[in-house]
Amino acid sequence: MIIYGKQIFLYILDKHPSLIEEVFLAKEIDKKLFSKIKTQKKPIIKLDAKKAQAMAKGGNHQGFFMRIKDLDLAEFQNVKKSAFLLVLHSVTDVGNIGAIIRSAYALGVEGVIISGVNSLAIEALIRSSSGAIFEMPIVHFQDTMSLINELKQSGFAIYAATIEGEDVRGVKFSQKKALVMGSEGKGLPERIVNRCDKKITIKMQREFDSLNVSAATAILCDRMR
Repeated sequence: MIIYGKQIFLYILDKHPSLIEEVFLAKEIDKKLFSKIKTQKKPIIKLDAKKAQAMAKGGNHQGFFMRIKDLDLAEFQNVKKSAFLLVLHSVTDVGNIGAIIRSAYALGVEGVIISGVNSLAIEALIRSSSGAIFEMPIVHFQDTMSLINELKQSGFAIYAATIEGEDVRGVKFSQKKALVMGSEGKGLPERIVNRCDKKITIKMQREFDSLNVSAATAILCDRMR
């Protein structure tokens, strides 16, 4: 798996050096950083501008690339032992998912389950989450209705984020809980909302349709912890 960009490059170098297989550089870097890279005893390959652009598929690589070991997704059987889970149903925007993973990790969520989508763009999520995906268990569970049933059987109270819900500030949350967020455009389907235990929402100070799913998730996670 290839990752690129200075921020995520440095994050892996500092926090998860055991993942590194090869390093690719498309620019001159300072001697101190180069010495740090060399201590990992991995191949260091220089790239010209054309090869770098091809490897990044036109993305903003800043001259920094790594080949790292594939990221293993978590098993549902392991995360269902947690006390606070986040479910993203049919959320597809990689930038939003990455930002949500960052916020969820910072706010005490113990696992993120991405459902209702066929596959995950792991390399893009590594970049958009700024590396938080390496710290947070991520599960891919295709069918959300089956997932909710499994969570209920494991003792979770399920909270659906919907505009018609109860103000999150007045809700007393169960010890073992899961928050279900819907897609950017459509929100949660009625059949999923009806299967959840309670509907919650963020009451606005000023009249407005809704918040971005990433911002809304961060607010709800903070209120629920």
